[in-house]
Amino acid sequence: MATNESVSIFSSASLAVEYVDSLLPENPLQEPFKNAWNYMLDNYTKFQIATWGSLIVHEVLYFLFCLPGFLFQFIPYMKKYKIQKDKPETWENQWKCFKVLLFNHFFIQLPLICGTYYFTEYFNIPYDWERMPRWYLLLAKCFGCAVIEDTWHYFLHRLLHHKRIYKYIHKIHHEFQAPFGMEAEYAHPLETLILGTGFFIGIMLLCDHVILLWAWVTIRLIETIDVHSGYDIPLNPLNLIPFYAGSRHHDFHHMNFIGNYASTFTWWDRIFGTDSQFVAYNEKMKKIEKKTE
Repeated sequence: MATNESVSIFSSASLAVEYVDSLLPENPLQEPFKNAWNYMLDNYTKFQIATWGSLIVHEVLYFLFCLPGFLFQFIPYMKKYKIQKDKPETWENQWKCFKVLLFNHFFIQLPLICGTYYFTEYFNIPYDWERMPRWYLLLAKCFGCAVIEDTWHYFLHRLLHHKRIYKYIHKIHHEFQAPFGMEAEYAHPLETLILGTGFFIGIMLLCDHVILLWAWVTIRLIETIDVHSGYDIPLNPLNLIPFYAGSRHHDFHHMNFIGNYASTFTWWDRIFGTDSQFVAYNEKMKKIEKKTE
């Protein structure tokens, strides 16, 4: 009975979204995107799309999303939004981070990306335009992937902070006490594999088209680079997402090496009380701000 009611609710919600979608003006970018997608299918093999296409998408988006935070350090006006103002970025740290990133991307992540083609073939994941899911279904699946990844990340990240193993793996990621966007994937190769597993679990459970892989990697990169940016921008649209952790939440974790273990949402830290120090810190800072007004 409960199952039937749930199905009915989801069906009604789906119909409501479809109705709203029908009222929206036609997307002017849809036709160019369709032509580009079909051109890609006509000129490249599935292996090239799944492997080299995925690598290009990851590399281009990663450094593109890192660019605003990188430029902020040269803009005096943006300094007031930097969370740890006493720890500015240095060229030495950024260059060191960049070199480690290149190693991780091409020697750790690329071999994993090579498995994408075989995954899509084994599970008959389509590539064609006709079977590409509508935007709202794609968004819903990406949200599902984010919830799954966040859950995996919270518990495994917390485990990596255990005193017996912290210094061997996760300590590398905490080398920079004041994070910056490019540092999001700066980690020990084992950490890349351990925490990166959470990214693929959602794909394995929810993927019904190769576009989901690229959509999910886009959203995940936006999120992880944002929380590592080191800047708390007031008009950041991501802060409108309910339970979104944000940069201040994760910056506190880097500042203190404890608590705030989740990657995207705040609920696991609230449930297990691992955000208690962060909550107390925020209350203290608010009192200080009121006194200085």
